[in-house]
Amino acid sequence: MRLEGKVAVVTGSARGIGRAIAVELAKRGVKVVINYAHSYNEARKTAEFCRIHGAETLLVKADVTDRKQVRKMVEGTIERFDRIDILVNNAGILGKALEPMEVTDDDWDAVLGVNLKGAFIVTQEVLRYMKKGKIVNIASIAGKDGGTVGPHYAASKGGLIALTFNLARHLAPNILVNAVAPGPVDTELISPEIKERLRSLSLTGEIAKPEEIAHAVVFLLENDHITGEVIDVNGGRLMD
Repeated sequence: MRLEGKVAVVTGSARGIGRAIAVELAKRGVKVVINYAHSYNEARKTAEFCRIHGAETLLVKADVTDRKQVRKMVEGTIERFDRIDILVNNAGILGKALEPMEVTDDDWDAVLGVNLKGAFIVTQEVLRYMKKGKIVNIASIAGKDGGTVGPHYAASKGGLIALTFNLARHLAPNILVNAVAPGPVDTELISPEIKERLRSLSLTGEIAKPEEIAHAVVFLLENDHITGEVIDVNGGRLMD
């Protein structure tokens, strides 16, 4: 897919991985819808970074777990740009690090609600208008090896990977669906102490920068012969 001139919705793009994805798309001439749930000031910064590269942007507040808000975001995108070519389901939360017997119903519902149900709600609403395009879901190494955060997070990302496969089968050939599964990423969600420990577990001796995840997303968007794939970006921590 030639990206220049396309329209992309990037959920959870106020900071971190989502911001990096939005900016990488902006560099390639994509019109970017920047979605946030709470962090308006950070989302505005993302928009400013995108505009530096000449990209048109639309800033939209929407909780991905709320279908009415998501529908309004999608309809606003169509009203502004008249199309949606790309969806990146990036919005997600870690939740608290918990052992299996420590996870409450509220813990489970909160993490699964954003990471899995939210991605599905956004996808459904976008598919009302997307007839041809690309969807990339941001999963996690935890969806493959169980991770260290807890069963709620692992289940949410494992479910997102399974959803990727299901959508790829049903939407091809007009819409290609893939996922990127990062290992630990250098964002504000991880403390400096934990980052240092995680570096020692990586074969590269580092943890990923958000931009490295964004590069993987761009690769999937530009390639027209990949669907139903999960690209691992984890420094060799998981090989399969």
